Amino acid sequence: MQNNGLSFFTVDSDYRNYLSSHDFRVPQKSSRPFTGIVFTVNGYCYYASLASPKPKHVSMNNSVDFIKIDEGNLGVINLNTMIPVPPSLLYDLNPVAMSTSTPEDLQYKNLIQDQLSWINQSHNKSVILKNATRLYYLIIKNKAKPKLKSRCCDFVKLEQKCLDYCGQKKIDFY
Repeated sequence: MQNNGLSFFTVDSDYRNYLSSHDFRVPQKSSRPFTGIVFTVNGYCYYASLASPKPKHVSMNNSVDFIKIDEGNLGVINLNTMIPVPPSLLYDLNPVAMSTSTPEDLQYKNLIQDQLSWINQSHNKSVILKNATRLYYLIIKNKAKPKLKSRCCDFVKLEQKCLDYCGQKKIDFY
């Protein structure tokens, strides 16, 4: 699925809806593609969503569950809402092939190309993967502070729901 670089993906909307019915912290977004990066944690493909830049991001601090992309100028990565996803329910989002038919399309395409470039810089990629793994184990081993735990998805529960969904839909997990 991925080689040396992280890529952008979208997630099947039915699957997202299923998970969100079991954990209110699973993000729902309809106006734009649900764009994020995928990496492996504890044998599961985990998907972490990105958010477009907002003025508030510039003044926020990086933390184990929140990573600013280019100091927040290009958006953020929300590790707190990362979800396990069967690889067959991930769809590659190739910025090069995106439409540029409107100024908004072109602006969005340029944004995600810039985000992807920043994410794949060696140091940034390392921080993302380290934080994702650290956050995962803080949550599942119940070592996170209450405030952090309250804003994170229940990874163990979602892993079980992922397996349940695969069984119900007869989807291969790997």
